Amino acid sequence: MPNSTSSTLNSIESLIHSHQTRLESLSKELKTHKLMLESIMEADKEYQEIADAAAKAVKLKSQARQKVLTNPEAKSQMEKIKDQQVEVKELRIALSDYLSQYVTLSGSNQIESPDGFVYNIVYNAHLAKKKQD
Repeated sequence: MPNSTSSTLNSIESLIHSHQTRLESLSKELKTHKLMLESIMEADKEYQEIADAAAKAVKLKSQARQKVLTNPEAKSQMEKIKDQQVEVKELRIALSDYLSQYVTLSGSNQIESPDGFVYNIVYNAHLAKKKQD
C-alpha cells in the first residue's frame, strides 16, 4: 500500500473508532435521560391517571381487534398481508444482491429504469459486533 493510502486508511479507521465510541457513549447517556424523564412522569399523578386510562383503552382496542380478526375474511386478509410481507423482504434482499453485482460489473452506482428514471445505488453500512467462536 502506498504511504498516502495507508495514512488515509489509518485516518478513516481512527474516525470510525472515534465515531463508534461517541455513538456508544451518547446511547448510554440517552438511555439515562430517558429513564430520568420516565421517573419524572411516573411521579406526576395527573399523568399517571391519564396513562392508566389510555392503557385501558389500548387493552379494549386490542380485545376488539382480536375479535374482528376471528372473522374468516379478516383471517384471509391477514394471511395475504403476511405472505406479501415475506415476498417484499425476499425481493429487497435479492434486489440488494443484484444491485451489488451490477455496481461491481458496471463500475457505476447509477442505473436507469425502463421508464427513463435514473436511480443512484446507495448502501447503508453499519458496524455489527463479530460473534466470538
